[in-house]
Amino acid sequence: MKQLLNKTKGDHVIWAVVLILSFISLLAVYSSTGSLAYRMEKNSSYYLLKQVMVLGLGLIIIYLVHRVNYTKFAKVAVILYLCSLPLLLYTLLFGTTLNEGSRWIRLPVVNLTFQTSDLAKLALFMFLARVLSIKQPVIKDLKKGFLPVLFPMIFTCALIAPANLSTALMLGTTCGILFFIGRIPVKHIMLLGLVGVLGVAVLFTFSKLTGFGRAGTWEQRVQDFVGHKKKDGKKESTYQVEQAKIAIANGGLTGKGPGNSTQRNFLPHPYSDFIYAIIIEEYGLVGGAVIIALYLLFLWRSILIFRRCPYAFGAFLAVGLSITLVFQAMLNMAVNVHLVPVTGITLPMISMGGSSIWFTSIAIGIVLSVSRYVDEMEGKRKLDLEGNADELTENETITKKQINKIKPAI
Repeated sequence: MKQLLNKTKGDHVIWAVVLILSFISLLAVYSSTGSLAYRMEKNSSYYLLKQVMVLGLGLIIIYLVHRVNYTKFAKVAVILYLCSLPLLLYTLLFGTTLNEGSRWIRLPVVNLTFQTSDLAKLALFMFLARVLSIKQPVIKDLKKGFLPVLFPMIFTCALIAPANLSTALMLGTTCGILFFIGRIPVKHIMLLGLVGVLGVAVLFTFSKLTGFGRAGTWEQRVQDFVGHKKKDGKKESTYQVEQAKIAIANGGLTGKGPGNSTQRNFLPHPYSDFIYAIIIEEYGLVGGAVIIALYLLFLWRSILIFRRCPYAFGAFLAVGLSITLVFQAMLNMAVNVHLVPVTGITLPMISMGGSSIWFTSIAIGIVLSVSRYVDEMEGKRKLDLEGNADELTENETITKKQINKIKPAI
Protein backbone atom coordinates (compact mmCIF):
# COMPACT_ATOMS: atom_id res chain seq x y z
CA MET A 1 0.00 0.00 0.00
CA LYS A 2 2.84 2.36 0.86
CA GLN A 3 4.52 1.63 -2.48
CA LEU A 4 1.24 2.34 -4.27
CA LEU A 5 0.92 5.70 -2.51
CA ASN A 6 4.53 6.53 -3.37
CA LYS A 7 3.80 5.84 -7.05
CA THR A 8 0.64 7.98 -6.97
CA LYS A 9 1.67 11.37 -8.27
CA GLY A 10 -0.09 14.44 -9.58
CA ASP A 11 -2.19 17.05 -7.84
CA HIS A 12 -3.25 15.66 -4.45
CA VAL A 13 -6.21 18.02 -4.24
CA ILE A 14 -7.64 16.61 -7.48
CA TRP A 15 -7.13 13.10 -6.14
CA ALA A 16 -9.01 14.08 -2.99
CA VAL A 17 -11.87 15.63 -4.99
CA VAL A 18 -12.22 12.47 -7.10
CA LEU A 19 -12.32 10.24 -4.03
CA ILE A 20 -14.89 12.45 -2.29
CA LEU A 21 -17.10 12.54 -5.40
CA SER A 22 -16.86 8.75 -5.65
CA PHE A 23 -17.93 8.35 -2.03
CA ILE A 24 -20.85 10.75 -2.55
CA SER A 25 -21.80 8.76 -5.65
CA LEU A 26 -22.06 5.54 -3.65
CA LEU A 27 -24.30 7.17 -1.05
CA ALA A 28 -26.53 8.84 -3.64
CA VAL A 29 -26.81 5.82 -5.95
CA TYR A 30 -27.63 3.45 -3.08
CA SER A 31 -30.32 5.83 -1.83
CA SER A 32 -31.87 6.52 -5.24
CA THR A 33 -32.01 2.99 -6.70
CA GLY A 34 -34.36 1.38 -4.18
CA SER A 35 -37.40 1.67 -6.45
CA LEU A 36 -35.39 0.60 -9.49
CA ALA A 37 -34.16 -2.51 -7.67
CA TYR A 38 -37.75 -3.35 -6.69
CA ARG A 39 -39.03 -2.93 -10.26
CA MET A 40 -36.19 -4.96 -11.71
CA GLU A 41 -36.57 -7.62 -8.95
CA LYS A 42 -33.01 -7.10 -7.77
CA ASN A 43 -31.48 -7.09 -4.32
CA SER A 44 -31.52 -3.64 -2.67
CA SER A 45 -27.70 -3.54 -2.73
CA TYR A 46 -27.36 -4.79 -6.32
CA TYR A 47 -26.86 -1.36 -7.91
CA LEU A 48 -24.63 -0.24 -5.06
CA LEU A 49 -22.26 -3.16 -5.66
CA LYS A 50 -22.37 -2.47 -9.39
CA GLN A 51 -21.46 1.19 -8.78
CA VAL A 52 -18.64 0.12 -6.44
CA MET A 53 -17.15 -2.01 -9.21
CA VAL A 54 -17.60 0.73 -11.83
CA LEU A 55 -15.99 3.39 -9.64
CA GLY A 56 -13.26 0.99 -8.53
CA LEU A 57 -12.35 0.30 -12.14
CA GLY A 58 -12.56 4.04 -12.81
CA LEU A 59 -10.01 4.77 -10.06
CA ILE A 60 -7.73 2.08 -11.50
CA ILE A 61 -8.06 3.72 -14.93
CA ILE A 62 -7.17 7.12 -13.44
CA TYR A 63 -4.10 5.64 -11.75
CA LEU A 64 -2.88 3.81 -14.89
CA VAL A 65 -3.46 6.78 -17.20
CA HIS A 66 -1.77 9.27 -14.86
CA ARG A 67 1.38 7.12 -14.92
CA VAL A 68 1.69 7.68 -18.70
CA ASN A 69 3.66 10.70 -19.88
CA TYR A 70 1.06 13.07 -21.29
CA THR A 71 3.20 13.85 -24.37
CA LYS A 72 2.36 10.36 -25.68
CA PHE A 73 -1.28 11.38 -25.96
CA ALA A 74 -0.37 13.78 -28.78
CA LYS A 75 0.06 10.84 -31.18
CA VAL A 76 -2.94 8.95 -29.78
CA ALA A 77 -5.14 12.05 -30.22
CA VAL A 78 -5.05 11.90 -34.03
CA ILE A 79 -5.89 8.19 -34.17
CA LEU A 80 -8.61 8.52 -31.55
CA TYR A 81 -10.22 11.46 -33.32
CA LEU A 82 -10.20 9.75 -36.72
CA CYS A 83 -11.79 6.65 -35.14
CA SER A 84 -14.47 8.67 -33.34
CA LEU A 85 -16.00 10.10 -36.53
CA PRO A 86 -17.08 6.80 -38.15
CA LEU A 87 -18.24 5.56 -34.73
CA LEU A 88 -20.47 8.61 -34.37
CA LEU A 89 -21.83 8.11 -37.89
CA TYR A 90 -22.52 4.42 -37.19
CA THR A 91 -24.26 5.33 -33.93
CA LEU A 92 -26.42 7.90 -35.68
CA LEU A 93 -27.56 5.42 -38.33
CA PHE A 94 -27.56 2.06 -36.54
CA GLY A 95 -27.04 2.76 -32.84
CA THR A 96 -29.20 1.51 -29.97
CA THR A 97 -32.18 3.82 -29.47
CA LEU A 98 -33.22 5.00 -26.01
CA ASN A 99 -35.56 7.90 -25.17
CA GLU A 100 -36.04 8.51 -28.91
CA GLY A 101 -32.33 9.14 -29.38
CA SER A 102 -29.73 6.92 -30.99
CA ARG A 103 -26.68 7.49 -28.80
CA TRP A 104 -25.29 4.07 -27.88
CA ILE A 105 -23.38 1.23 -29.48
CA ARG A 106 -23.82 -2.26 -28.13
CA LEU A 107 -20.67 -4.38 -28.14
CA PRO A 108 -21.69 -7.85 -29.37
CA VAL A 109 -19.42 -10.13 -27.31
CA VAL A 110 -19.59 -8.53 -23.84
CA ASN A 111 -23.12 -7.12 -24.40
CA LEU A 112 -22.00 -3.74 -23.08
CA THR A 113 -23.35 -0.43 -24.37
CA PHE A 114 -21.38 2.78 -24.41
CA GLN A 115 -22.21 6.30 -25.53
CA THR A 116 -19.96 7.20 -28.45
CA SER A 117 -20.28 10.92 -27.69
CA ASP A 118 -18.24 10.31 -24.50
CA LEU A 119 -15.41 8.91 -26.61
CA ALA A 120 -15.82 11.73 -29.14
CA LYS A 121 -15.57 14.44 -26.44
CA LEU A 122 -12.33 12.97 -25.13
CA ALA A 123 -10.88 12.52 -28.62
CA LEU A 124 -11.88 16.00 -29.76
CA PHE A 125 -10.28 17.85 -26.85
CA MET A 126 -7.10 15.81 -27.12
CA PHE A 127 -6.96 16.59 -30.85
CA LEU A 128 -7.74 20.29 -30.38
CA ALA A 129 -5.06 20.61 -27.70
CA ARG A 130 -2.54 19.16 -30.15
CA VAL A 131 -3.58 21.40 -33.06
CA LEU A 132 -3.77 24.54 -30.89
CA SER A 133 -0.26 23.93 -29.57
CA ILE A 134 1.12 23.45 -33.09
CA LYS A 135 -0.70 26.46 -34.54
CA GLN A 136 0.31 28.97 -31.85
CA PRO A 137 2.73 30.87 -34.14
CA VAL A 138 -0.09 31.48 -36.65
CA ILE A 139 -3.10 31.28 -34.33
CA LYS A 140 -4.29 34.81 -35.21
CA ASP A 141 -4.61 33.90 -38.89
CA LEU A 142 -8.08 32.81 -40.00
CA LYS A 143 -7.02 30.22 -42.58
CA LYS A 144 -3.84 28.90 -40.98
CA GLY A 145 -4.82 29.12 -37.32
CA PHE A 146 -8.60 29.10 -36.84
CA LEU A 147 -9.98 26.88 -39.59
CA PRO A 148 -7.78 23.86 -38.68
CA VAL A 149 -9.39 23.79 -35.21
CA LEU A 150 -12.87 24.87 -36.35
CA PHE A 151 -13.57 22.05 -38.81
CA PRO A 152 -12.79 19.15 -36.43
CA MET A 153 -15.18 20.65 -33.89
CA ILE A 154 -17.91 21.15 -36.52
CA PHE A 155 -17.60 17.56 -37.78
CA THR A 156 -17.91 16.10 -34.28
CA CYS A 157 -20.79 18.33 -33.18
CA ALA A 158 -22.66 17.78 -36.46
CA LEU A 159 -22.58 14.01 -35.97
CA ILE A 160 -23.67 14.24 -32.32
CA ALA A 161 -26.38 16.90 -32.69
CA PRO A 162 -29.18 14.95 -34.46
CA ALA A 163 -29.49 12.45 -31.58
CA ASN A 164 -28.02 14.47 -28.70
CA LEU A 165 -28.30 18.21 -29.29
CA SER A 166 -27.58 19.16 -25.66
CA THR A 167 -24.21 17.38 -25.74
CA ALA A 168 -23.35 18.99 -29.07
CA LEU A 169 -24.18 22.47 -27.74
CA MET A 170 -22.20 21.82 -24.57
CA LEU A 171 -19.25 20.62 -26.64
CA GLY A 172 -19.39 23.66 -28.91
CA THR A 173 -19.50 26.04 -25.94
CA THR A 174 -16.55 24.43 -24.16
CA CYS A 175 -14.59 24.44 -27.41
CA GLY A 176 -15.25 28.17 -27.69
CA ILE A 177 -13.83 28.66 -24.18
CA LEU A 178 -10.77 26.60 -25.09
CA PHE A 179 -10.30 28.65 -28.27
CA PHE A 180 -10.37 31.85 -26.22
CA ILE A 181 -7.74 30.44 -23.86
CA GLY A 182 -5.75 29.32 -26.90
CA ARG A 183 -5.43 32.99 -28.05
CA ILE A 184 -7.83 32.72 -30.99
CA PRO A 185 -9.22 36.21 -31.78
CA VAL A 186 -12.62 37.02 -30.31
CA LYS A 187 -14.01 37.91 -33.75
CA HIS A 188 -13.25 34.37 -34.91
CA ILE A 189 -14.94 32.90 -31.83
CA MET A 190 -17.99 35.08 -32.55
CA LEU A 191 -17.94 33.61 -36.05
CA LEU A 192 -18.02 30.18 -34.43
CA GLY A 193 -21.08 31.21 -32.42
CA LEU A 194 -22.82 32.38 -35.58
CA VAL A 195 -22.02 29.09 -37.32
CA GLY A 196 -23.44 27.23 -34.32
CA VAL A 197 -26.71 29.19 -34.33
CA LEU A 198 -27.15 28.70 -38.09
CA GLY A 199 -26.31 25.01 -37.75
CA VAL A 200 -28.95 24.47 -35.05
CA ALA A 201 -31.53 26.36 -37.13
CA VAL A 202 -30.79 24.29 -40.24
CA LEU A 203 -30.86 21.04 -38.25
CA PHE A 204 -34.17 21.93 -36.60
CA THR A 205 -35.76 22.90 -39.92
CA PHE A 206 -34.47 19.75 -41.63
CA SER A 207 -35.74 17.59 -38.78
CA LYS A 208 -39.19 19.19 -38.84
CA LEU A 209 -39.50 18.73 -42.61
CA THR A 210 -38.14 15.20 -42.89
CA GLY A 211 -38.89 13.69 -39.48
CA PHE A 212 -35.23 12.69 -39.12
CA GLY A 213 -33.90 13.79 -35.75
CA ARG A 214 -35.61 14.94 -32.59
CA ALA A 215 -37.07 18.35 -33.47
CA GLY A 216 -40.34 17.51 -31.73
CA THR A 217 -38.53 16.62 -28.50
CA TRP A 218 -36.39 19.77 -28.57
CA GLU A 219 -39.44 21.95 -29.20
CA GLN A 220 -41.39 20.25 -26.41
CA ARG A 221 -38.56 20.69 -23.92
CA VAL A 222 -38.27 24.39 -24.64
CA GLN A 223 -42.03 24.79 -24.28
CA ASP A 224 -41.96 22.86 -21.02
CA PHE A 225 -39.16 25.06 -19.73
CA VAL A 226 -41.07 28.22 -20.59
CA GLY A 227 -44.28 26.69 -19.23
CA HIS A 228 -47.52 25.90 -21.03
CA LYS A 229 -50.41 28.22 -20.42
CA LYS A 230 -53.55 26.60 -19.04
CA LYS A 231 -57.02 27.95 -19.62
CA ASP A 232 -56.92 29.72 -16.27
CA GLY A 233 -53.66 31.41 -17.26
CA LYS A 234 -51.39 29.37 -14.95
CA LYS A 235 -48.24 27.71 -16.19
CA GLU A 236 -47.60 23.97 -15.92
CA SER A 237 -44.22 22.27 -15.84
CA THR A 238 -43.22 18.78 -16.84
CA TYR A 239 -43.66 15.99 -14.34
CA GLN A 240 -39.95 15.43 -13.73
CA VAL A 241 -39.29 19.14 -13.17
CA GLU A 242 -42.14 19.31 -10.67
CA GLN A 243 -40.80 16.31 -8.77
CA ALA A 244 -37.29 17.80 -8.73
CA LYS A 245 -38.66 21.04 -7.31
CA ILE A 246 -40.50 19.11 -4.60
CA ALA A 247 -37.29 17.25 -3.72
CA ILE A 248 -35.36 20.51 -3.42
CA ALA A 249 -38.12 22.10 -1.33
CA ASN A 250 -38.20 19.06 0.98
CA GLY A 251 -34.44 19.26 1.48
CA GLY A 252 -34.41 22.77 2.89
CA LEU A 253 -31.11 23.94 4.33
CA THR A 254 -29.70 20.76 5.90
CA GLY A 255 -31.75 18.03 4.23
CA LYS A 256 -33.80 15.07 5.45
CA GLY A 257 -30.76 12.90 6.08
CA PRO A 258 -29.06 10.07 4.12
CA GLY A 259 -31.51 7.55 2.70
CA ASN A 260 -34.61 9.56 3.67
CA SER A 261 -35.56 10.83 0.23
CA THR A 262 -39.20 10.38 -0.75
CA GLN A 263 -39.05 11.87 -4.25
CA ARG A 264 -36.74 9.07 -5.39
CA ASN A 265 -39.94 7.02 -5.69
CA PHE A 266 -41.56 9.55 -8.03
CA LEU A 267 -38.72 11.28 -9.88
CA PRO A 268 -37.75 9.68 -13.22
CA HIS A 269 -34.07 8.70 -13.37
CA PRO A 270 -33.21 9.83 -9.81
CA TYR A 271 -29.94 7.90 -10.03
CA SER A 272 -28.63 9.60 -13.22
CA ASP A 273 -30.09 12.78 -14.76
CA PHE A 274 -31.77 14.01 -11.53
CA ILE A 275 -29.43 12.66 -8.88
CA TYR A 276 -28.50 16.20 -7.80
CA ALA A 277 -32.12 16.85 -6.73
CA ILE A 278 -31.99 13.72 -4.55
CA ILE A 279 -28.70 14.90 -3.01
CA ILE A 280 -30.28 18.25 -2.11
CA GLU A 281 -33.34 16.52 -0.64
CA GLU A 282 -31.18 14.37 1.62
CA TYR A 283 -28.34 16.79 2.38
CA GLY A 284 -30.02 20.14 1.84
CA LEU A 285 -28.69 23.26 0.23
CA VAL A 286 -25.50 22.76 2.23
CA GLY A 287 -24.90 19.42 0.51
CA GLY A 288 -25.72 20.91 -2.90
CA ALA A 289 -23.26 23.76 -2.29
CA VAL A 290 -20.56 21.25 -1.32
CA ILE A 291 -21.00 19.46 -4.66
CA ILE A 292 -20.62 22.75 -6.55
CA ALA A 293 -17.55 23.65 -4.49
CA LEU A 294 -15.90 20.30 -5.27
CA TYR A 295 -16.27 20.77 -9.03
CA LEU A 296 -15.05 24.36 -8.85
CA LEU A 297 -12.08 23.21 -6.76
CA PHE A 298 -11.26 20.65 -9.44
CA LEU A 299 -11.41 23.39 -12.10
CA TRP A 300 -9.26 25.76 -10.06
CA ARG A 301 -6.54 23.15 -9.53
CA SER A 302 -6.62 22.33 -13.26
CA ILE A 303 -6.19 26.03 -14.10
CA LEU A 304 -3.14 26.09 -11.81
CA ILE A 305 -1.74 23.13 -13.75
CA PHE A 306 -2.44 25.02 -16.99
CA ARG A 307 -0.53 28.06 -15.73
CA ARG A 308 2.44 26.00 -14.51
CA CYS A 309 2.80 23.74 -17.54
CA PRO A 310 5.75 24.90 -19.69
CA TYR A 311 4.40 23.36 -22.91
CA ALA A 312 1.26 24.40 -24.78
CA PHE A 313 -0.04 20.88 -25.49
CA GLY A 314 -0.11 19.86 -21.83
CA ALA A 315 -1.61 23.19 -20.77
CA PHE A 316 -4.44 23.03 -23.32
CA LEU A 317 -5.01 19.36 -22.57
CA ALA A 318 -5.45 19.94 -18.82
CA VAL A 319 -7.68 23.01 -19.08
CA GLY A 320 -9.77 21.68 -21.98
CA LEU A 321 -10.64 18.35 -20.35
CA SER A 322 -11.34 19.95 -16.97
CA ILE A 323 -13.57 22.67 -18.44
CA THR A 324 -15.76 20.18 -20.30
CA LEU A 325 -16.11 18.01 -17.19
CA VAL A 326 -17.05 20.90 -14.91
CA PHE A 327 -19.29 22.52 -17.52
CA GLN A 328 -21.19 19.23 -17.86
CA ALA A 329 -21.61 19.09 -14.08
CA MET A 330 -22.91 22.67 -13.92
CA LEU A 331 -25.32 22.02 -16.79
CA ASN A 332 -26.71 18.91 -15.06
CA MET A 333 -27.21 20.82 -11.81
CA ALA A 334 -28.84 23.71 -13.70
CA VAL A 335 -31.36 21.26 -15.16
CA ASN A 336 -32.14 19.89 -11.70
CA VAL A 337 -32.94 23.36 -10.34
CA HIS A 338 -34.83 24.33 -13.52
CA LEU A 339 -32.44 26.99 -14.79
CA VAL A 340 -32.21 25.42 -18.26
CA PRO A 341 -34.43 23.01 -20.23
CA VAL A 342 -34.22 19.31 -19.47
CA THR A 343 -31.32 17.44 -21.07
CA GLY A 344 -30.00 13.91 -20.84
CA ILE A 345 -26.63 14.95 -19.38
CA THR A 346 -25.42 13.14 -16.28
CA LEU A 347 -23.44 14.38 -13.27
CA PRO A 348 -19.78 13.31 -13.79
CA MET A 349 -18.39 10.79 -11.28
CA ILE A 350 -21.65 10.84 -9.29
CA SER A 351 -24.49 9.62 -11.52
CA MET A 352 -24.86 5.87 -11.88
CA GLY A 353 -23.16 4.70 -15.03
CA GLY A 354 -20.54 2.53 -16.63
CA SER A 355 -18.69 3.64 -19.73
CA SER A 356 -19.42 7.33 -19.05
CA ILE A 357 -17.58 7.10 -15.71
CA TRP A 358 -14.68 5.27 -17.36
CA PHE A 359 -14.26 7.89 -20.09
CA THR A 360 -14.43 10.60 -17.42
CA SER A 361 -11.76 8.68 -15.51
CA ILE A 362 -9.51 8.70 -18.58
CA ALA A 363 -9.90 12.49 -18.82
CA ILE A 364 -9.08 12.95 -15.12
CA GLY A 365 -6.09 10.62 -15.48
CA ILE A 366 -4.76 12.75 -18.35
CA VAL A 367 -5.12 15.92 -16.26
CA LEU A 368 -3.20 14.23 -13.43
CA SER A 369 -0.58 13.04 -15.92
CA VAL A 370 0.06 16.67 -16.90
CA SER A 371 0.18 17.61 -13.21
CA ARG A 372 2.62 14.81 -12.47
CA TYR A 373 4.92 15.93 -15.27
CA VAL A 374 4.78 19.55 -14.10
CA ASP A 375 5.60 18.52 -10.53
CA GLU A 376 8.57 16.44 -11.72
CA MET A 377 9.86 19.32 -13.86
CA GLU A 378 9.60 21.74 -10.94
CA GLY A 379 11.28 19.21 -8.65
CA LYS A 380 14.22 18.83 -11.01
CA ARG A 381 14.46 22.60 -11.43
CA LYS A 382 14.50 23.03 -7.65
CA LEU A 383 17.25 20.42 -7.28
CA ASP A 384 19.28 22.13 -10.00
CA LEU A 385 18.91 25.50 -8.30
CA GLU A 386 19.90 24.03 -4.95
CA GLY A 387 22.89 22.33 -6.58
CA ASN A 388 23.99 25.58 -8.20
CA ALA A 389 23.54 27.41 -4.88
CA ASP A 390 25.71 24.84 -3.07
CA GLU A 391 28.35 25.14 -5.78
CA LEU A 392 28.24 28.93 -5.56
CA THR A 393 28.59 28.82 -1.77
CA GLU A 394 31.56 26.48 -2.08
CA ASN A 395 33.21 28.78 -4.62
CA GLU A 396 32.63 31.78 -2.37
CA THR A 397 34.25 29.91 0.54
CA ILE A 398 37.27 29.07 -1.56
CA THR A 399 37.54 32.68 -2.64
CA LYS A 400 37.49 33.89 0.99
CA LYS A 401 40.22 31.41 1.97
CA GLN A 402 42.36 32.56 -0.91
CA ILE A 403 41.87 36.22 0.07
CA ASN A 404 42.88 35.47 3.68
CA LYS A 405 46.05 33.83 2.44
CA ILE A 406 46.86 36.83 0.25
CA LYS A 407 46.22 39.45 2.95
CA PRO A 408 49.35 38.72 5.04
CA ALA A 409 51.51 38.92 1.95
CA ILE A 410 50.08 42.32 1.16
